[in-house]
Amino acid sequence: MKNLKGWVFDLASFRKFPEFRYGEMAISTYFLLSLFANQTKTSKGLGATKTIPMHVHDLLHRALKREFLTAEEGLFLFESAKTAELMYVGHALRKHHVPEDVVTWIIDRNSNTTNVCIANCKFCNFYRRPGHAESYITTIEEYKEKISETFEYGGEQLLLQGGHHPDLGLDYYVKLFRELKSLFPTLKLRALGPPEIAHIAKLEQATHAEVLQALKEAGLDSLPGAGAEILSDRVRRLISKGKCGGEEWLDVMRAAHQLNITTSATMMFGHIETNMERMDHFVRLRQVQEEKPSDAKGFLAFIPWPFQDEGTMLKKIKRARNTCTGDEYVRMIAMSRIMLPNVVNIQASWLTVGKAVAQVCLHAGANDFGSIMIEENVVSAAGAAFRFTADGIQQAIREAGYQPKLRNQEYEYRELPLNIRQQQLDRQQLVVD
Repeated sequence: MKNLKGWVFDLASFRKFPEFRYGEMAISTYFLLSLFANQTKTSKGLGATKTIPMHVHDLLHRALKREFLTAEEGLFLFESAKTAELMYVGHALRKHHVPEDVVTWIIDRNSNTTNVCIANCKFCNFYRRPGHAESYITTIEEYKEKISETFEYGGEQLLLQGGHHPDLGLDYYVKLFRELKSLFPTLKLRALGPPEIAHIAKLEQATHAEVLQALKEAGLDSLPGAGAEILSDRVRRLISKGKCGGEEWLDVMRAAHQLNITTSATMMFGHIETNMERMDHFVRLRQVQEEKPSDAKGFLAFIPWPFQDEGTMLKKIKRARNTCTGDEYVRMIAMSRIMLPNVVNIQASWLTVGKAVAQVCLHAGANDFGSIMIEENVVSAAGAAFRFTADGIQQAIREAGYQPKLRNQEYEYRELPLNIRQQQLDRQQLVVD
């Protein structure tokens, strides 16, 4: 029995479930004999109201067949199904997409071009306004030191993000990417995100595709799913008014997929959004994934994480605080699998929920542990204190019953370099595993 942040769950009860057999679409005795709650949804036609009953077991059966559930159906499942039921289905879907008993991880660092930003997000402690005494733009010499250290730690990728700097346009980023690739030809550059692409496009009076094409030619290898938060514009107006709207975020990703740029998608939940807005977020991402060209990978992964509230404006004005439990996070991982059957990889955010909860997520639909994050400044500034070394993340994966596999951003396995340098982390300030 594990007790995770007030969440008690008997892992043995999950492990005893028989395996789901895809060919016969068999549902375990556990599901057939369980008593499920029923609810109805209302469908309004021409002057008539039709009541359609929803049943948990019917929806779970459809999810196992990888059918697209509506936002309303997802909401009903999230609010009605038992955690073990969601975990079972989430794990079965994971085994369809990633049948091997492996969990992937990556070595990279999250560096920042600048901390200057005019988006004024109420959940961000990292940004500084233009002209602030603590504002900065990272220099080439600093990049050289950071990238060299990343290679020493066994990494090959730089996750490079920043803010909406009013003076840094397309020319700045094109020159930066070219110089970094010239200095480090084997470096993989995973950079910016849809809000930054939208910001640059606005500065340049260019299209999203034009900006992305120029960045790709300069050395951009993949586009992170940063800045999605919740795609509802009601939410975005309240927490990140200076960023692009939800539909523009999706349009940037559509343009990236047309250019065959690999992307990911994210969700930051647990602040002012409703459960329905979470489900609508899933549905909108799923639709964009359906629209991608057949030869494009599109969203290679989805990563949900709970809002971190320490010192944020949202918490100060008493509009939101982090109340996400381990149980809720595990349920959201399972719902990610259920609502996104066309996305192969689901990542558990150990950075925000810790090792123990993240390990349980590996039995609820997640197949990836993400990066050891040699450097991370944004989420950490709001209270995320968990850290892994390269040895620690592999041990955590083994403890959860899986084989760790180092990967690159394309989710291709790579060999762990010999004699890599291990991070020396501040164990007084951080929770290190």
